[in-house]
Amino acid sequence: MPDVKPIPDGYPRVTPYLHVDGAAAAIEFYVNVLGARERMRMPGPGGKLGHAELEFGDSIVMLSDEFPEMDARGPSSIGGTPVTIHVYVEDVDAVFDAAVQAGATAVSAVEDQFYGDRSGQFEDPWGQRWNVATHVEDVPPDEMEKRMAEAMAG
Repeated sequence: MPDVKPIPDGYPRVTPYLHVDGAAAAIEFYVNVLGARERMRMPGPGGKLGHAELEFGDSIVMLSDEFPEMDARGPSSIGGTPVTIHVYVEDVDAVFDAAVQAGATAVSAVEDQFYGDRSGQFEDPWGQRWNVATHVEDVPPDEMEKRMAEAMAG
């Protein structure tokens, strides 16, 4: 038997796996709004999407349609999500605006953060939460500590 790598080439160690009610439409949203590239797609039973992989730069997100019979449910089916996916983008303002125009709900408006990112958060039409950011300033540790204390003070 040939040697098999325990972590296959082209896959990071951690990969989010999203379940959504309407995976094909979600892929279109992620491609058009977040700049993802569809890597592969496998059909599932009943015209559903069984598995797909998207590339976001050097990261991968896997997703499928919901399959309640296999306990694969999306956030909309279970009343929301406790997870937020963070994505760095070239132009956070443009991406955030495109997401809202494409049907996402703004959660937190885009603004400069004390740690050097400009970021905002939205919930996509399938209930997944995304924090999009552009790094705009390298903040030294001592300055970050000071800014964090100021931010937490109110």
